[in-house]
Amino acid sequence: MDEDVRSRGPVQDSAGTAAAADPRRWRALAVLALVQFMFTVDSSIVNVALPSVQRELGASTADLAWVVNAYVVTAGGLLLLGGRLADLWGRRRMFLVGTAVFAVASLTSGIAASTGMLVASRFGQGLGEALAAPAALSMIALMFADSRERARALAIWGGLSGLGATAGVLLSGALTELAGWRWVFFVNLPVAAVALLLTPRLVEARPGSGGRRVDWAGAVLVTAGLIALIAGLLAAGHNGWTAPAVLVPLGAGLAALAGFVAVEAKTAEPLVPLRFFASRVRLSANLATITLTSGMAATMFLLTLYMQNVLGYQPLATGLAYLPFCVAFLGGLMASTALTARLGTTGTIGAGLLLSAVGMVYLALRMSVTSGYAADLLPATVMIAAGLGIAFPTLQNAALQGVTDDDAGLGSGVQTTMQQLGSALGLAVFTAIAIGRTGAALASGDSTPAAAVSGYQWAFFIAAGALVITALLMPLTVRTARETGDRTRTGGRS
Repeated sequence: MDEDVRSRGPVQDSAGTAAAADPRRWRALAVLALVQFMFTVDSSIVNVALPSVQRELGASTADLAWVVNAYVVTAGGLLLLGGRLADLWGRRRMFLVGTAVFAVASLTSGIAASTGMLVASRFGQGLGEALAAPAALSMIALMFADSRERARALAIWGGLSGLGATAGVLLSGALTELAGWRWVFFVNLPVAAVALLLTPRLVEARPGSGGRRVDWAGAVLVTAGLIALIAGLLAAGHNGWTAPAVLVPLGAGLAALAGFVAVEAKTAEPLVPLRFFASRVRLSANLATITLTSGMAATMFLLTLYMQNVLGYQPLATGLAYLPFCVAFLGGLMASTALTARLGTTGTIGAGLLLSAVGMVYLALRMSVTSGYAADLLPATVMIAAGLGIAFPTLQNAALQGVTDDDAGLGSGVQTTMQQLGSALGLAVFTAIAIGRTGAALASGDSTPAAAVSGYQWAFFIAAGALVITALLMPLTVRTARETGDRTRTGGRS
């Protein structure tokens, strides 16, 4: 089988048959998905613990922002480079290196004696994810060559990724209250140890494509551009869109990315061959991923603020309130594969996005300073989560459509980068919308809680609109012969 990685197993009639029949590829998936779960948990687990960090380490508000942002900026900026290095130097090798770096950085985060040490360690965690995450996703794409098996595998992967963001809120509240904030980092160590021990036993290492030079000029431009862009987007939530702290990094980031495109068009061995985006399916799926993850990040962040600041929920109660979200997300994942067989890729993505949009509209309409959980929050979060669960794995599958042994790492790096960009964009844009509307409501005489609710409502209405627009555009931008054939065979529609 022409793969970078294969599950070990007895030799049968062909390498492809052996790999297809070997049950250890599912155990390999479990280990790889567990590590991805750890990454997504870590992107959100620190939020509830920040007040405790501030008290113990004497951190300023700006320092606390960097405790969160250092991870997102580094992971998002280096993912494309990590994906290409996995293609060139071997995916299992890069996965193990990245996981080890993440574990060491988690340890130093947990024992940090100063804010500077903690922020530096968070940069290290972002580097570890950037090396390991695209390598893991590309291994899955290549281990599961059968389209149906790949869809199930990516549904599991996507499910754990999505659940990680929610579980981070729950774990952060529980660990901070019961064991102390340092344990939000120490909890990563046993997961990393399991992955480092079991991956060499379950996944066979094969050399990367090698023999080619790394496009360092492109790597520097795209990494610097994405870091500057993400930093500018994150700064917008606190400074407003016209502040120099926002405009300067955004301008620098866009200039660097424009330079990156120019370099990639001319170099003989580009980091990201522009032909990779010739597939309208992959291009549209990656762009739609930005919208989906923007909506998810906005929901998690703004809903958490609403429950704590307006409704008065404690951290642990806030985390427990997300349990139905987790269950509904899993339900959406289980429905995703069956819906894809009936509706096609674009139909399934559209259905998921529209369901989430309905949930956001319901949430915005039911929000008040006295909203109840069962009647107001629960139905909305269930619809939002189910829609995300339906759309997320289908988008990942579409974003990796047609990848080869040479560019699987690139494809997964692009997809994961889009997720990070979407999260940063959602936090920046929708937080800025909420803050702006809250300020206007305060100026008109509303009470502070009522003004905050007004801001949250506007943010959710606009987020719902973005999901609806994306759902309507997907069928117009993705028309392929393959999907036409799928519709003919299944009787579904795209």
